[in-house]
Amino acid sequence: MLGSVVEEELLRDSLTGLPNRSLLLTRLGDSLDRARLGSAHGFAVLFVSLDRFRLIGDSLGAAVADEFLIAVARCLGSGLRTGDTAARLGGENFAILLEDTNDVAEAVRFAERLQGELAAGFNVDGHALFSSASVGIALSRPDYADPADILRDAETAAHNAARRGGACQEVFAADMRERVVALLDMETQLRRAVARGDEFRVYYQPIVALPTGRLAGFEALVRMRRTDGTLVPPGEFIPLTEETGLIVSIGRWVLAEACRQMRDWHQRFPDRAAGKISVNLAGRQFAQPDLLEQIRAVLAETGLEADSLKLEVTETVLMEHADAAAAVLTKLRALGIELLMDDFGTGYSSLSYLHRFPLDTLKVDASFVRRMDSDRTADDIVQTIVTLARTLDMSVIAEGVENAAQLARLRELGVDCGQGYFFGPPLDAETAERMIRSAPTW
Repeated sequence: MLGSVVEEELLRDSLTGLPNRSLLLTRLGDSLDRARLGSAHGFAVLFVSLDRFRLIGDSLGAAVADEFLIAVARCLGSGLRTGDTAARLGGENFAILLEDTNDVAEAVRFAERLQGELAAGFNVDGHALFSSASVGIALSRPDYADPADILRDAETAAHNAARRGGACQEVFAADMRERVVALLDMETQLRRAVARGDEFRVYYQPIVALPTGRLAGFEALVRMRRTDGTLVPPGEFIPLTEETGLIVSIGRWVLAEACRQMRDWHQRFPDRAAGKISVNLAGRQFAQPDLLEQIRAVLAETGLEADSLKLEVTETVLMEHADAAAAVLTKLRALGIELLMDDFGTGYSSLSYLHRFPLDTLKVDASFVRRMDSDRTADDIVQTIVTLARTLDMSVIAEGVENAAQLARLRELGVDCGQGYFFGPPLDAETAERMIRSAPTW
């Protein structure tokens, strides 16, 4: 009798009392056996990962976080039918086995109901806590031989949901596994590249002063080379650098290399307008407590004057790190560094937020500029942004300039600077240097 009690405890999560991974896999194995024998109508597995759960622990402590997990466990168990199983897999991850169903719509409805209950919130130790979840759904199939495989596929789908921003559900599809393998391979390549330090390059996209048509500077953009010398498309590796945290070390290197290069151009071409260098700051970099010291050190090491450096931050990063961002940006501006809000118009900033941040420039997102000559609404948006910038005593840079008609309209609206393929794509250092030497006018 004692042995069976101990065995039962070993199969239960010590915090929530729910079945643990071992017990869930056992029940999944039983469900697979029944499905293969044709005595059941199939089943569905939901992998549930709580979004931003770590914020609760970081802000309110481990004890409150544990109580929150217990409350979530009760919520998961309350909506189950006889034969269904809710399990805790560890951390903020749970799983649900829905028996006798192979209906996608039913599994999605269950996930949507669960999202609603999590969003309704919980009262934990006097705190009103709310959450959402990234939910992955995998349906039983005849080719599943191992219960761990279907759980893995549900987790893969949950990761897809998380990459979409969370608070949603995703049904597993076969090509997801291929994408996960490709992501893993790219992450391995990234980590090796960071360790070797010889596979990244800084490319420079020209920024042009529209009133004069002359070069005003460059935006520094990181590129990654494959072993065969070809470039990896930015969309394939840059989001992964954020997800893995590698953006911190890569971003520091890009800042140093871009400042070094611009200082070199200033020294060698004093009679040419190499202009200023713009460098992007990612959200992970904002989370670094020594960011200000890093930037000061780079300026000191490279000898670049602070007023030759521009730092670009997206709306989303500013909103997510609002308090810290306001303090850091104020100190950076005090150094003489110009501050730009990138991709303006695509996020959710408000006038009150714009007033909080010591910004010098708004960058109009390329998606609006590219549609200006075919979409009156896009033209109106650009015009509104220019008016807003003037009201706030800011300058405006338009991204995505691709043709002469767009350039003419932007000049008519009084936009200060532009960048895009009409002026030039991101260039390697040698090609950018030739542009500086030739001093073109657009």
